[in-house]
Amino acid sequence: QVQLVESGGGLVRPGGSLRLSCAASGNIVSINAMGWYRQAPGSRREFLAEIFRGGATNYDDSVKGRFTISRDNAKNTVYLQMNDLEPEDTAVYSCTAEHEFEAKGTFMRQNLWGQGTQVTVSS
Repeated sequence: QVQLVESGGGLVRPGGSLRLSCAASGNIVSINAMGWYRQAPGSRREFLAEIFRGGATNYDDSVKGRFTISRDNAKNTVYLQMNDLEPEDTAVYSCTAEHEFEAKGTFMRQNLWGQGTQVTVSS
């Protein structure tokens, strides 16, 4: 079993910064893409950013320039640096990871989700 655990959420004032972390642990073979999503109350879950094993990244336009995704492959950890936070950024932030492995000669890809961490931006 492979699990994802997020940390780093909390309460921050508008204009402030937070850095989220998400660490994968367990019987890890190989992790390809890792990413971040968020869901505000009453809203759909939205994609924020993703980063591939080789370092390529994609961002949603809503966070481009304010959020930066990075990863440490040796630690199987992905980070989300969030700057210039706004009240509209308040949400539960969840990380994802693609766990790739071989089972009985067949390539498998397991999409994993963390439990989420609350980010609240308020004065």
